[in-house]
Amino acid sequence: MRWLRAFAEVMRSGLTIEETRLEPLLALRTAAGVAIVVGLALWLVSPAYAASAALGAYSAGGATFQRTWRPRKVIALSAGAGLALSTFVGYLAAGRLVTFLPLLAVWAFAAGLAWALGSTAGIVAATTVGSMLVTITLPTSVGRALEHAGVIALGGVAQAVLILLFPVRRWGAHRDALADALASVADYARRLRHDPTAPFEPEPLMTARDAAAVTPSQARTRPPVLHGPRGLAERIVPVVAALADPDVGAPAEGPGRDRARELLAAAADVLDAAARTVRRGTPTEVPNGAVEALHAEHEVLEGPARQAAERLVELLSEALEIAGSGEARDKTPAPHGPASAQFLVRPTMFRLLPVVVRAVRPELRRDSPVFRHAVRLAAVATLGYLIASRLPLHHGYWAPIASVMVMRPDFHRTYARAVARLAGTLAGVALATGMVRALGPDAHVFGALAVVSAALSYTLVRTGYAYSQCFTAAYVVFLLGMGGQAWEQTVPERVVLTLLGGVLAMLAYVVFPAWETPRLPGRLADWLAANGRYAAAVLRSYAEPTPEQRADVRRALLASREARAAWKEAYDQARQEPVRPRGLTSREAEEAEEALKGFDRAAMVMESHVPQVDSRFAPEAERLAAALEADTARAAVDVREHRNPDWGRVEEALHAWAGAAGDRSPVLRRGAELQKRALEDLATAVSRTPLERDVGSAREEQRVRAAMAAEDDGSGPRNRGG
Repeated sequence: MRWLRAFAEVMRSGLTIEETRLEPLLALRTAAGVAIVVGLALWLVSPAYAASAALGAYSAGGATFQRTWRPRKVIALSAGAGLALSTFVGYLAAGRLVTFLPLLAVWAFAAGLAWALGSTAGIVAATTVGSMLVTITLPTSVGRALEHAGVIALGGVAQAVLILLFPVRRWGAHRDALADALASVADYARRLRHDPTAPFEPEPLMTARDAAAVTPSQARTRPPVLHGPRGLAERIVPVVAALADPDVGAPAEGPGRDRARELLAAAADVLDAAARTVRRGTPTEVPNGAVEALHAEHEVLEGPARQAAERLVELLSEALEIAGSGEARDKTPAPHGPASAQFLVRPTMFRLLPVVVRAVRPELRRDSPVFRHAVRLAAVATLGYLIASRLPLHHGYWAPIASVMVMRPDFHRTYARAVARLAGTLAGVALATGMVRALGPDAHVFGALAVVSAALSYTLVRTGYAYSQCFTAAYVVFLLGMGGQAWEQTVPERVVLTLLGGVLAMLAYVVFPAWETPRLPGRLADWLAANGRYAAAVLRSYAEPTPEQRADVRRALLASREARAAWKEAYDQARQEPVRPRGLTSREAEEAEEALKGFDRAAMVMESHVPQVDSRFAPEAERLAAALEADTARAAVDVREHRNPDWGRVEEALHAWAGAAGDRSPVLRRGAELQKRALEDLATAVSRTPLERDVGSAREEQRVRAAMAAEDDGSGPRNRGG
């Protein structure tokens, strides 16, 4: 993508209104927290303290709107404590640039590294940098600095108390995550009715798993309906894939295919009903047609297809019980590990230090996007403060604050937020200026308008940064007016310094970028190696079906999903970067992605037919597992170094298998052949030879082969990526 096109995309993205569900009750409660602390500070102390209280309450309230699975009151308290600490420490170093600038650089660098813990931690940490820049101008002594820090922390306490007293849709985010996961599986079942080899996107299940990790205190109060359905959805996915697949499941045409479509439709209806139950917390009726379809006979299905149908009916019966009662069935699989580990453990806030160290340590390298973001954040914050302090303007801290709040570890979001912040600031300042001129100076009126602006900002926080920033800018203008600042002075300064901060943020990414485009081969290699380990674990479960092997399959599957998510995120970012492809063109990346999706789907289908514990072994699967793991590991290195991957060991293992007496698992054999085909497609996609191999003809042969296979089973063109 060229720079001109990238800028056009940035402008469009920054000003786009995102369609999302508004949460006015949450916004009203959070704005009430701002109103309480501002009103009390105005009544009991002074406008200066009211400004500090408003900063703490507003920032702590904003932190609770971030995507996090911890209780909102804990987030509010943590944000308030961080803001208070940064305020006090900043004041101790204020007064001389020789002490304040190093502190600002170190604090901003640490805030940048906080992105290693996730976006919520990174955003809240950036807010503490802004607090340090703003409030060092308010106190006049160490005692006053402690008072202001205490008032800021009180804003976080007020928000936490309101969350405790007036809960709004408790466990709502967790319910939504689980309901979205169930709905995604329902959508997958519907797509399989028309495209038997459709790929499954695991992101909703990954989000639901993240949401399922709770602290011991959360585990004691979590609703029962949030316990079992996620595992149920995980088990349904490979079963519906196996049933729909014409190679190992129902036949491509005829009564068997019709019966498979009936079961898939019933699965979608039941899962949608379970999703509604989880989301709303009330029992939901399942369509009668879905229940009748589940009770019908399976005579038209044979072999593995019939096994998949019977397994699907069994799993859907569990889902029916969830949808009918609103409670999770108490027959969930036993967790692996100690008997006491009955839930996914999330560390408490007081036990986060080891987690932070483990997350940050791998990012302390020059090529890490998080490390480069931290360096940019520290450099821009100090440079912006230094430049603004030399300008004949008051409130010079607005420039570095604008930079800190728009900067993200990737190019597109940084530039889009810079555009959105400038546009929102211009609109908000113009709106607030008109109201200030019409109403005249009145601290109490300005305080009320600040609260209203905060409420509107919270309400629109998820519709787009520009629209939320519009009312944030108005909120700041009203706060300054409440403190006695003349609008003729503050408005032009705010606009100019916001523009300066946005420009500095953009230039920082040009000078010290962290492009994802050159990293695409590495991300693809990681996904290939993880997929190879997952497929090998599935094969070993056929060779030795034990509980330990099943646990290995689960761990390998989770690692494969994480590698796939990392690839997808990197690829999406690379498509928006103004950088020429290095190592992988867009077409090669798309074809390689489709090939790996097919490889993953074949392993998933094989997993659905893993034999029960103590079943007869399939010893030939062990040799294929070793060959597959070795070849994919070596191919990952080849992809990184732009060499052609080779599947010699896999071919030898399959050839030896073809000569073996008997074939006790046709699903296993067919799945292995599908994986070999997917690996060949991957090799074609990333082919590199100095002998000018005709890659184009190889790709054409690949497409012809897929079309012929579709004609043979009568299903028409199919999604080769599976």
